[in-house]
Amino acid sequence: MTPFYQLSATRLRGQPGSMADYAGKVVLVVNTASHCGFTPQYAGLEKLYKKYADQGLVVLGFPCNQFGKQEPGDADAIAQTCYINYGVSFPMFEKVAVNGPATHPLFRYLKTALPGLPGGWIKWNFTKFLIGRDGTPLRRFAPITTPEKMEAAIRTALESKTV
Repeated sequence: MTPFYQLSATRLRGQPGSMADYAGKVVLVVNTASHCGFTPQYAGLEKLYKKYADQGLVVLGFPCNQFGKQEPGDADAIAQTCYINYGVSFPMFEKVAVNGPATHPLFRYLKTALPGLPGGWIKWNFTKFLIGRDGTPLRRFAPITTPEKMEAAIRTALESKTV
C-alpha cells in the first residue's frame, strides 16, 4: 500500500475519511478557499468531477485559511460556498494547514513527493495535486492553472490502468 492510502482526514461534517477509500481512482487534491480570486475554480473542478467520475476521477477539496485569511468561516460557511454557490458534489474536508509546523500529514506527504517551490511550500490557494490510480503522486499544478488546463493530464492518468 502506498503512503497516500495510509493517510486520513476529517470530512467537512466531521466524519473520518481515509485516502484508502479512493484506491484505484485518480485523485485530484486541492487546497481551497471561499473568498479567493481563484474560488470560481470550484465550478471547473466540479465540471471535471462530473465529466470523469464514471471513469474513476475524484476531486478532494481541503479548505485552508493560511493565505490572506480567505477561508475564515466554519464548516457551515464553507458548505454554503461549495455546495450552494458552486454546486460542488465532490468530497470536501475540514479546514487544514498546508504550510508550517501544523501542516496536515496529507499535504506534508504531497509536498515531499512533488515539492514545486523550494522547500516544497504551497504558494497559494487552489494548488492541485494529481494522484494516480496506484496512489502515486503524479503532478502538481499551480493555483493559476485552471481545471480546464489540467484535463489532458487527468485523461492520461485515467487511461493508465496501473493499480
